[in-house]
Amino acid sequence: MLNRRLFLASSALPFAGAKAGAQAAFPNKQIRLYVPAPPGGAIDAIARLTGEKLQTWWGQAVIVDNKPGATQTLATDLVAKSPPDGYNLVIVASSHAVNPLFFKTLPYDTLKDLAPVIQTHNVPLMLAVTPSLPAKTVPELIALLKAKPGEYSYASSGAGSSLHMAAELFLSMTGTKMLHVPYRGSSAAHPDLLSGRTQVIFDTVTAIAGHARSGGVRALAVTTAKRSNVAPDVPTMIEAGLPGYDMGSWGGFIVPMGTPKDVIDKLNAGFNKALAEPDVVAKLDAAGIQVVGGPPKVFDDFIRQEMVRWAKVAQDAGIKPE
Repeated sequence: MLNRRLFLASSALPFAGAKAGAQAAFPNKQIRLYVPAPPGGAIDAIARLTGEKLQTWWGQAVIVDNKPGATQTLATDLVAKSPPDGYNLVIVASSHAVNPLFFKTLPYDTLKDLAPVIQTHNVPLMLAVTPSLPAKTVPELIALLKAKPGEYSYASSGAGSSLHMAAELFLSMTGTKMLHVPYRGSSAAHPDLLSGRTQVIFDTVTAIAGHARSGGVRALAVTTAKRSNVAPDVPTMIEAGLPGYDMGSWGGFIVPMGTPKDVIDKLNAGFNKALAEPDVVAKLDAAGIQVVGGPPKVFDDFIRQEMVRWAKVAQDAGIKPE
C-alpha cells in the first residue's frame, strides 16, 4: 500500500511541474491594451504600433480597447481592479500624474494600485498665438501679458490636460495671468484661435503645426528641451528666453500593482524592442512623437516627480480638487 502511494505521488510530480510551468509561461493568452482616449491620438498610435509587434513576436492576440471617459480614469480604474497577471494594461497620458490634483477622490490610488511598465513617448507642445496678437516672440508675449494682466485668454483641451498644465506652468514661471478657456479637445479650440476669439494655446505639435505652417497661427516656441522635427525652425522655450521650461505630453503603460516582476520585465523588454523597430520609429517621428523607452523604475520615478512638480503649479494657480 505504501509503495503504491509513493508511486502515485512520484508519478504526479512531472504533471504538477508541467502545470506550474504552463502557469508561469507568459504570455499564454490574449493581452488587452486599454487606451483611455478615442482612436487617433498619440497614445492610441503607440498602443496599436507596439501591440502589433508583440502579437507577431509572442503569437498571442493583442487587443487595443479604446475606453475614453472620466478624464481618462475609466480605463485606468478598470486595469487597477483587474487581475495582476500582465494581461491587462493601460497606456496613460500626462493627466495620470495630474488627476489626483483635480479630484478629491479617485477610484484607485495612483501610486499604490498601479505599477509602471515603461514610458513610451513624449510629444512636444507648441506655444502658438493668433496672428492678430502683436507678440512675435516669447519675451514679447510675456511683456504683453504683464502689461494687461487677465485681459487675454488661452485655450486648452480641458482641465488637467497637458495643454492646460503647460499654460499654467508658463504663467507660474513668468508671473503672468490669462483666462483659461477649456474645450472638448484641442481641435475644437482651433476655430476660435484662428479667428482671435482666444489668443493663445499650448497644443501638441502634431495637432497645431499645420496651422503654423499655413500662417493660421504664429508659433513662438516648443515646450521640450529638444526641438521638434515637425517644426525644426521653431525654438524651444529655453532658447526663446524662458530657462528651465521643459515639459511635454507623455505617456506609458502601467499594470495592476502585484503583477509579478518577471512579467513586468518581459512586457518592458517587448515594448522597448517594439519602440526601437525602424518602421515604428519612422511613423512616430513623422507625427512628431518622440520615443522614450527605458526600465520600469525610471518611469516610476518620473511619475512621482511629475506629481510633485504639478502639485506646485496647481498650488500657484489656485487649483483645488473638486
